[in-house]
Amino acid sequence: MTSPRTDSLPRRFARLPTAAVTDVMDEMGLLEQTLPSDILPLDPAMRTAGYAFTARGRRYRGTARDHDQTLRRFLGMLSAVPADSVLVLAANDKIAAHFGELSAEWFRSHKVRGAVIDGATRDAASIVRLGFPTFVRYRTPQDSLPRWRVSDWGKPVTLGGVRIVLGDVVVADRDGIVIVPRRLAHEVVQRAEKLLGRENAVRQAIRRGVPPLAAYEKFGVF
Repeated sequence: MTSPRTDSLPRRFARLPTAAVTDVMDEMGLLEQTLPSDILPLDPAMRTAGYAFTARGRRYRGTARDHDQTLRRFLGMLSAVPADSVLVLAANDKIAAHFGELSAEWFRSHKVRGAVIDGATRDAASIVRLGFPTFVRYRTPQDSLPRWRVSDWGKPVTLGGVRIVLGDVVVADRDGIVIVPRRLAHEVVQRAEKLLGRENAVRQAIRRGVPPLAAYEKFGVF
């Protein structure tokens, strides 16, 4: 992966709405790149973009003696997430919290850009105050210990039929979460930036009273 110091892709994607990114990928024939609509931001203002760091977990009924090892494995996963990344976690679980305030604090201090959890978080109010972009399917106060554990990380995961590979680009905002294949990311961001410029021209035109059809015929988008 390119060094965050010289790579502007996450910053460029973070300035783009997910709608523009999906429109471009539709034009490219990539029609199934949006994650399930019930994975939502903890706060509507949250948005982020970064490289996918994939991880998976599973239900687990451990004993008290297992707790230390299970927690150490989870903390090892957190420590492995590099700057400019977005954690994408396939929890495969419906009862426990797979993220929390201290995890968000660690990520923010190490320039991780966000977390997409196909599962739950707790400490939601604290994470919102912290301002760390966190997208989840549900919330619960129940800790993952002794109910759940991380299985592995760095391997492909599939969420809602979308396959996500380590290093793909995650773009997330209030509208939803889009996955851009890494090999196409530069083309997608360039085309989306151009599309956004044309949409801004359309916006200005209709504010001046240009009818929608006339604006479409002039700029080619609406």
